[in-house]
Amino acid sequence: MTIKIAVIGSADFIRTISSIAPQVGEVEIEPYVYDRPEEATELVKQVKPCDVLFFSGALPYYFSKEVHESMPIPSLYLEQDETAIAISLLSLISHKQISMERISIDLTESSFIKNILADIGFRNGPLHVIDYADKLPNKFDINDIVHFHYSRFQAGKIELALTSIHAVYDRLQQLGVPAQRMIDPVKSLIHGLQDAKARAELTKSQSATVAAGYISLEKTEDVQEEYLEAFAHKMNASIQQSAEATFLLYSTRGDVEIIMNSDDFYEFLLKWQSPVTVGFGYGLTAAEASQHAKIANSFAAHHEHESCGYILTEDKELLGPFPKEKKTQRLKNDHPALLQIAKETKLSPANISKVIQFGKSRPSLHFTAADLSDYLQVTRRSTERILKKLVDHGFVKVVGEEMTYQQGRPRSIYELNIPIY
Repeated sequence: MTIKIAVIGSADFIRTISSIAPQVGEVEIEPYVYDRPEEATELVKQVKPCDVLFFSGALPYYFSKEVHESMPIPSLYLEQDETAIAISLLSLISHKQISMERISIDLTESSFIKNILADIGFRNGPLHVIDYADKLPNKFDINDIVHFHYSRFQAGKIELALTSIHAVYDRLQQLGVPAQRMIDPVKSLIHGLQDAKARAELTKSQSATVAAGYISLEKTEDVQEEYLEAFAHKMNASIQQSAEATFLLYSTRGDVEIIMNSDDFYEFLLKWQSPVTVGFGYGLTAAEASQHAKIANSFAAHHEHESCGYILTEDKELLGPFPKEKKTQRLKNDHPALLQIAKETKLSPANISKVIQFGKSRPSLHFTAADLSDYLQVTRRSTERILKKLVDHGFVKVVGEEMTYQQGRPRSIYELNIPIY
């Protein structure tokens, strides 16, 4: 089975990767060429049906991240590594006879240079290095990189610029600055294509996983078969009534995920006068998928007076509630450290897992009982009981308090003291 890889990069990168693709075998390159990495966002919007997106580097990947993450196919980029930098420096030193002190370099992470020099015991390394990993994507400006090289060349501090960005190379050539592009080793390119191929094959395999769905209506008189059939049709599924106001359908994981991550699901929920609950389940067999769908539907039913849907995967990961949120919580809690915390605090493994997922979902380390209560969808009193047990055993710390009203007690500010990753 041939895997179609949409490659987004400069013209030179596309030519190189296309010449190497036959060595990987059973891959077809679909090229999308840019002049500047910022153009990747628009190029991703133009991508025709393919199996995987492969970017020439971190810049086009991060510039277009918001767009390609919404696509149902995997995305990855050729990571700049120490091998690429070492080969590029070796090429310069051997062919140009330029000392490293007279070279300016831009790259994703400056630590690569330090590691290379430490490995070979070289003390007099490049003095002119700029990296940009921490600027991606919003703080990055290609003009800053161009100015970095150009200003040092004008001041006589360097003889040549080594750049990891094709657009920078083109600009430096126009400005009369001697420059060389970072070399992408053939081995790295082959590994990148092999990785893209493997991810595409895995996604295809997962997409074909059996999926079952339960749709429950609050009232029998609400049944509108044309709505149900139209919804099932979008997932290439047939639908049948399994109980008085509950309907069962079978589809595939790929079809379900496309629907649940699109406006189609939201629009389907709006069609009903009273709340409707939807649960999808994945499994190795139809029976397992159906069982998981029932569990997912029961979670949706907990949202009183609200229409929503959940997905329970074959690995017991619960996703939802759709369309409002896409939180993930594990219903299968078998990690030894998690079980030990549950044993010490006398809290259920499920509650510990939810607290850990809460920690992962927050951009801030600090939180209040109200924050956790909103996430867990339980009463404040229940949340405070959970927090007290975690604080008593050192798994949560009180790091401060806030006074949001002129009267009343201040609210404690907490910080998790659990390894959440």
